[in-house]
Amino acid sequence: MISYAPGCDVGPLEEWPLDNPASAYVILRGAPRTFGRLDAGGPGHVTRFGIWRCTSGAFQCTEQGDELITVLSGRCRLTDHGTGEVHALRTGDSLFLRDGSHVTWDVTEEVTKVFFGHKPGGY
Repeated sequence: MISYAPGCDVGPLEEWPLDNPASAYVILRGAPRTFGRLDAGGPGHVTRFGIWRCTSGAFQCTEQGDELITVLSGRCRLTDHGTGEVHALRTGDSLFLRDGSHVTWDVTEEVTKVFFGHKPGGY
């Protein structure tokens, strides 16, 4: 069993550079760095889940897969450019993102999230 809880140590993470061409990353503010770990799934799988962390900064990207996230620590604002919706997220908040959504992540306080993703054709 894997358990995630706000405020708990999530263990070691590796750097995940913002360089996936499919995500079309554009840095808007600062120099955000991202880190993560897959706890299940991966390349070729249709589902995956794990931990993701991002330092302060802002960037735009295109989401790769449907994804349910829950913030374990930190604060950010997520803007969905397709709908115009802005979501202020903090510890304990959850949000569902659709595959292909063009979003802006504005991380005001280092964010750690747990995520569960699904992509019918596989990641």
